[in-house]
Amino acid sequence: MKVLVIGAGNMGLTYAEGMSKSKMLKKNQIMILDTSDEKLEKLHQISHFDAYKNLEDCLPEADLIFIAVKPYHAEELFSKMVTFLNPEQIIISIMAGVTIETIIKLTGLEKIVRAMPNLPAQVGKGLTSYVTTDKVSRIERLMVESLLDSTGKSIKVSSENFIDASTGISGSGPAYVFYFMQSMMEAALQMGFSENVSRVLVSQTFTGAVELFNQFSLSPNSWMEKVASKGGTTRAALDSMEENNVNELIKEAAFAAFNRAVEMGKENETKNV
Repeated sequence: MKVLVIGAGNMGLTYAEGMSKSKMLKKNQIMILDTSDEKLEKLHQISHFDAYKNLEDCLPEADLIFIAVKPYHAEELFSKMVTFLNPEQIIISIMAGVTIETIIKLTGLEKIVRAMPNLPAQVGKGLTSYVTTDKVSRIERLMVESLLDSTGKSIKVSSENFIDASTGISGSGPAYVFYFMQSMMEAALQMGFSENVSRVLVSQTFTGAVELFNQFSLSPNSWMEKVASKGGTTRAALDSMEENNVNELIKEAAFAAFNRAVEMGKENETKNV
């Protein structure tokens, strides 16, 4: 089996690196393609996969094709790929807003996996939700899932609607966490802590809270109740958040990302009619 990753940006390179550690693949079974000479120079120095610039040199050999380019490059890329594709190849797209229908229309292939990863994949802690067409067999799906798991965890969802929904939760979610962290760091600085101490205070607080959540079955609400005593400091902070409607604002933000993902899919479908 050979895997081709098209696009050596952050996520493409992350998946190539992750899959290189998979027991399913041996050395030189991973290919990566990019058109940037600067990136190719760096890629050629990495021994555990082969780097290419031209589709004709690698695409016909691939069994699985990871598409890791920006969504606006999809139409141009697929038009170049068509000549070299065969019906047994599986496309795994991590392009936000590019629907399975659009991919089928532009490539002619029917074995399609649409996936939504997130940034923590870069450190092996990613979450990738994915959906497949009926043409992808159970064995092929398990193979794909194993490769997706090389960067963290994967979850199979029942429809593309949940891919768009997971964009609003896990795909864009790390940015919400960073937003909250930035706000807390700024508060720490205003309280007089140094930048380095502010960073440690916030990062360790998040790490510890997530570890508690993962190790026990308590809900976030239950943990908040454990921390917040009546008339105490934590209760004052939580009351402030409630008064300022922070809970609803966070949910609105998640739905904004979800709705934008749906819009992007419709825009791409209309564009390629």
